[in-house]
Amino acid sequence: MIYEKRIVKAQFINRPNRFYSNVKLDGKEIKVHVPNTGRCKELLIPGCTVYLREENNPARKTSYDLIAVEKGDILVSIDSHIPNKVVEEALQKGKIEKLKGYKNILREKMFEKSRFDFKLSNDESDEYYLEIKGVTLEEDGYARFPDAPTERGARHLMELIEAKRRGYGAGVLFLIQLENVYKFSPNDERDSKFGEALRAAKAAGVDIFAYNCLVTEESIEINQEVEIIL
Repeated sequence: MIYEKRIVKAQFINRPNRFYSNVKLDGKEIKVHVPNTGRCKELLIPGCTVYLREENNPARKTSYDLIAVEKGDILVSIDSHIPNKVVEEALQKGKIEKLKGYKNILREKMFEKSRFDFKLSNDESDEYYLEIKGVTLEEDGYARFPDAPTERGARHLMELIEAKRRGYGAGVLFLIQLENVYKFSPNDERDSKFGEALRAAKAAGVDIFAYNCLVTEESIEINQEVEIIL
């Protein structure tokens, strides 16, 4: 997907809380919104180059969203609102091989106590629940999720297991928001319960997908499936 709004470069200063960061833009220090409540400590390092999306909304407290970070020569998208849009585009274009047969794509549909990101169906009325998790934590081409404990994430996996038990299709897709990633694993060190839930989901027949992305200053799109190590 191509960003429709203007993107500008800035220099990261600090992040006083999970919602806002201070950056230097055109020689001036300003406050910007961070659309990612994860820690991102390995990315948001004082002095690093960040990318801001201009938001011309007079009702907002800030004029920009911090959406990407340079990590060495790699550009990492950290906007947590982006993964669903990227995956929806990939589903529409048939880029996810196992899900190509599902032509009807609905966003944010309830199952039990969880709201899944997508409910898919085909002409034979088969239904498939798909949950998306954006991934930004990476080291030497190895991505992991989550970067902080997530009870909600583990609950989603247990609900996917229940959907599968009832005869629906069910899957979770980890969208790694950078290129040059070749392996993915649950981050047991940060959240062992999520890792246990993911392995239980796999054993129950829930599909586990992991894809990296092509990220540029103007766009982001799904790229290649990567190896999953559970």
